[in-house]
Amino acid sequence: MKRRTRVLAVALALVSLPVLVALADAVSFHSRNRSNGSLISSGESREYLLYVPKSYDPGEPTPLVISMHGGAMWPAAQRDLSGWNRLAESQGLIVVYPAGLRLGGTGPSAWRLMRDGSDLTRDVRFISDLIDVLATDYSIDLTRIYADGLSNGGGMAYVLSCALSDRVAAVGMVAAAQMLPASWCQEGRPFPMIAFHGTADAIVPYEGGTTWVWNGSFPDVSEWVSDWARRNLCAPDITESRVADDVTRHDYINCPEDAPVTLYTIHGGGHTWPGGGPVPEWFLGPTSHSIDATATMWAFFREQRLSE
Repeated sequence: MKRRTRVLAVALALVSLPVLVALADAVSFHSRNRSNGSLISSGESREYLLYVPKSYDPGEPTPLVISMHGGAMWPAAQRDLSGWNRLAESQGLIVVYPAGLRLGGTGPSAWRLMRDGSDLTRDVRFISDLIDVLATDYSIDLTRIYADGLSNGGGMAYVLSCALSDRVAAVGMVAAAQMLPASWCQEGRPFPMIAFHGTADAIVPYEGGTTWVWNGSFPDVSEWVSDWARRNLCAPDITESRVADDVTRHDYINCPEDAPVTLYTIHGGGHTWPGGGPVPEWFLGPTSHSIDATATMWAFFREQRLSE
């Protein structure tokens, strides 16, 4: 009888082992990927992940970077992919990764760009409220607030360049999924912008068009950037420079009011963050490590600030 009891106990332990491993993985995933802040904005509970460097000094105004995830992602994924925390530590920045809203309440998080109306307005209000909260809790340099994003988050960066042009000094976009036309922005100042896009991006094609991710048509990236340059009243001339075998930099010249427009074309690059963390290449395509989009973006950002 005792032997049978011991055998049963061992059998139950073996059966339970995969469950325990799965549970441990789930707990670890939650621990690694949870947000550490929340607020109520437009009647909705919104979350964010905040990183404050060890060098933070409450007596010194500190730049703030708002880094927005792509569709069906979450703040910690954007943190790990972009590597902004590492740069924040070395450069003395505060970085916040806001979360889009879970579509349907339980689905993946996304920024509501395809809904030009009250939903999009609430996303903009959330970012503005988030700035207010952080400016209350920390010494934020209000002339040096920047926003960037990947894919759907890059599209949201475009929205902020128009809707929050009085609060954000410059934006950066990586493989941006532009779901609103360039003509959507009818107001706002000439606005500094830096973009990165791969020519082998199968999610948001470099030359524009339709894909499975959206029933609309994405714009041609070069034309989109040209429209931004016209918005900034830049001269139509472009300077091109090869910064690596697979990277070409395009700069519009003679842009007024210190509002430069720069595009990095990643030849053969996928729907990925150049120099960023690993992603499934079979799905998103290759990641170039010839350029670090985060470091390059910060070099661009730090030259831009709002007038006091």
